[in-house]
Amino acid sequence: MAKQESNCEGSSVVSDLINFLNVSPTAFHAVDEAKKRLQSAGYEQVLEREDWNLEAGKKYFFTRNYSTIVAFAIGKKFVAGNGFHIIGAHTDSPCLKLKPISKVTKGGFLEVGVQTYGGGLWHTWFDRDLTIAGRVIVREEKDGSVSYSHRLVRIEEPIMRIPTLAIHLDRGLRFGLHYAAVHFYWLALDRDVREAFKVNAQSHLLPVLATAVKAELNKGVEKSGQSKETTSINSKHHPLLLQLLADKLGCESEHISDFELQACDTQPSLVAGAAKEFVFSGRLDNLCMSFCSLTALIDATAPESNLEDESGVRMVALFDHEEVGSDSAQGAGSPAMLNTLSRITHSFTTDTKLLEKAIQKSFLVSADMAHALHPNYMDKHEDNHQPKLHGGLVIKHNANQRYATNAVTSLIFREIARNHSLPVQEFVVRNDMACGSTIGPILASGVGIRTVDVGAPQLSMHSIREMCAVDDVKHSYEHFKAYYQEFTHLDAKIKVDA
Repeated sequence: MAKQESNCEGSSVVSDLINFLNVSPTAFHAVDEAKKRLQSAGYEQVLEREDWNLEAGKKYFFTRNYSTIVAFAIGKKFVAGNGFHIIGAHTDSPCLKLKPISKVTKGGFLEVGVQTYGGGLWHTWFDRDLTIAGRVIVREEKDGSVSYSHRLVRIEEPIMRIPTLAIHLDRGLRFGLHYAAVHFYWLALDRDVREAFKVNAQSHLLPVLATAVKAELNKGVEKSGQSKETTSINSKHHPLLLQLLADKLGCESEHISDFELQACDTQPSLVAGAAKEFVFSGRLDNLCMSFCSLTALIDATAPESNLEDESGVRMVALFDHEEVGSDSAQGAGSPAMLNTLSRITHSFTTDTKLLEKAIQKSFLVSADMAHALHPNYMDKHEDNHQPKLHGGLVIKHNANQRYATNAVTSLIFREIARNHSLPVQEFVVRNDMACGSTIGPILASGVGIRTVDVGAPQLSMHSIREMCAVDDVKHSYEHFKAYYQEFTHLDAKIKVDA
């Protein structure tokens, strides 16, 4: 019976992840969805610009730039100087972001100027049905007073495409004809596969929005009362694009003051595979870990009775800009984490020394997706460290501190898995390959907090369309939830600097 209930809960978590992914095309939308879920679970919003009046046993959250969100639940037995039990993840993913001046007209086509964000597999963006989403700053005037509102926008239907060049026109690929067993094979003679996929990010990645002729014909009659003068925003972006945004926002295009938009795939996330064992989706890195950690926190703090015996603070921090180094006001490299720990601690004391004590009692799980073993490229993994789909969360190790895991922090996370019969895996990159990194080392060094780097295994990382296993979504959620519920008790058993 217990197993059946667990399976039911697991299926619900996966279904909920799909919903989360489908309403989160950008970091802004992911934060917006996280905010709605937290508010529904009884979390109260606090503002960084204002004083915080916090109480033990209560739950709070704040946003920064609306692309980073931090939520925390204060245990009923919390006193200043006690620790914080944190899971950190990130809301951003590699994508194509619209340039400040995106208006490009070439060869009778209207194209949209974009810049690459992060280390994307850009060849996967070709021939996809694309749209745009993000945030728009709208100028509003009422009773002679002007204000500017921050509005999220997403155009649902496909409006753009990056077409590939026909193979017959790619003179860089010279083909020969080979005859064998009555079959003809076209063989690329002078390039390997990687070179064949290579694209020039400046000239090849511009999405086609429309033909110039059709755009001109579709201008139609100006809306009543709309200015016919070319505004500053109209000179930077195609009027057709601005009108699509205005129609979606319910405003005039001339009231759009600025925006941060990105190209998005319109294909929805879904559970797939012949055995319905996979999640096919964009942005699994790292919205999958963001979702699992957020959901684990919400469920580990509801009802409030779950905080009755808690002496620490349970927290999730979902940062922006991890894919480009985290060095921003809303990235993990900012003082956001340290400021949050400080403000919570000092809400319960005036003794400034207690923050340092609290940090040494704290623990961070840096949750970022991991590289699963690829059946077609098995030589890319170290022989003894080959994380597999369905194998549970992966603990990441690197002697050069590209990951912040050490023997103590991995033990804690592994013990939680053992107590709940959850699978866990280990990963070390090959010595002849460069190792990626996460927010783990950034926060470990910047705050001085004990850290373990983990992540669910996935394939196609940084592609426009990635995949992971349904089971690993369940394992991640259960592992994170158990961590919140049991860390205080488990940490008391570990003596290192005693």
